[in-house]
Amino acid sequence: MADTKDELAGVVDLFGGLARDELEQALVELAFKQGDEVEREAVAVEIERAVEDYYLAEAEYAGDDAPGGGSEAPDSILVAGPAAFPTVPENGEDLPHILDVPDRELDREELGETVADRLYEEARTVAAAGDAERARELLDVSYDLEAWAPVEADDVRERLDRAFE
Repeated sequence: MADTKDELAGVVDLFGGLARDELEQALVELAFKQGDEVEREAVAVEIERAVEDYYLAEAEYAGDDAPGGGSEAPDSILVAGPAAFPTVPENGEDLPHILDVPDRELDREELGETVADRLYEEARTVAAAGDAERARELLDVSYDLEAWAPVEADDVRERLDRAFE
């Protein structure tokens, strides 16, 4: 199984994006290839932590190859996020041959705006709580976000400055 958040991002990056259940299945398959067993509940917790820390970003995806079959309502998929340095774990290169998941591409600007909105809301909460440690983490993410997608995060940094006051 992927041992780090960067490896989770690496698995997702192999496909351009994966639904949560697809990522869970990929990690189960990866663990099998590595001779390990993995509990889906533990995998779900690790995925959630990676999302919280911006190693994975969640986006709506309504393409014909969406996880739900391109239904009218968009599905949620995970992509490598702004804090990640995607790293393919051992045997990870085999996953595209094992899983029947199409490559997916998303509009990077739209995805960046989605992540920026989430980051701004979290910055607001952190600033109001005066949580300087989390504010430092989010400050780093704000710079990563600008390098990751064509968006500005000045308003996030302004909001985070209040946590340091």
